[in-house]
Amino acid sequence: MGKGCLTATKYFLFLLNLIFFLCGGVIMGFGLWLLLDNQSFIVILNDSAAVKAACYTLIAVGALSMLMGFLGCLGAIYEIRCLLGLYFGCLLLILIAQVTAGALIYFQKDVLNEEMSKVVTKVLDVYTGSDAPAQQAWDFIQRNMACCGWTGRQDWSGNPTVVNSSQLLFPCSCHSGPPGAPAGNASDSGFCEAPTPDWPVYEAGCSASVEKWLLTNMGVVLGICVGVALIELLGMILSICLCRKVHAEDYTKVPY
Repeated sequence: MGKGCLTATKYFLFLLNLIFFLCGGVIMGFGLWLLLDNQSFIVILNDSAAVKAACYTLIAVGALSMLMGFLGCLGAIYEIRCLLGLYFGCLLLILIAQVTAGALIYFQKDVLNEEMSKVVTKVLDVYTGSDAPAQQAWDFIQRNMACCGWTGRQDWSGNPTVVNSSQLLFPCSCHSGPPGAPAGNASDSGFCEAPTPDWPVYEAGCSASVEKWLLTNMGVVLGICVGVALIELLGMILSICLCRKVHAEDYTKVPY
């Protein structure tokens, strides 16, 4: 490998690791958004230990990717063989972990759907219309997705407030009437009084809409992960090539 080709490889690897560093930041940011967001369906799922574990995993993977990007940049620009070798080994481990995690998620889709159903049922059973993040998030979902319950309005039949009330109550966020139409009260959360036993609510459940929302967001995450995996493969190839051509480390080039 000529000197010009070696220099080109070094700076291309530096640029690749800079992109890798930024992608790691995006993955970590997405994990933080999933963990801290209180305006979407993720709030409901945050009651699940598996979902919380997935959020923390994304944050850890993103942070590790940023660290590896930094080490790769340092090893490439200063031609340090031990850093390039460490970088290659860690990239290999990360790539194996990503493929394993992707396979597990793909083959456990039915389990994930069942877990979501259990979590939503739990939220509906304890719903009181309070300011709790999970309850506010579910009201937001039903209002904006024009749906009621997980599979349908019958999912609310186990709620103690609905069952034990002497009035004909239904969740206000399920109200299918136009804005301003009478429904017992004008609130977008809590319970409203129905004029007849036939609730004026949306017939469709929220499962299909939520699944579509999740698939849309998972598609974005999948696209980012595939891009990161390609960058990792290219980075591994370039790092091992550069490592083989750098015969002696000169640590005096590394700034203190």
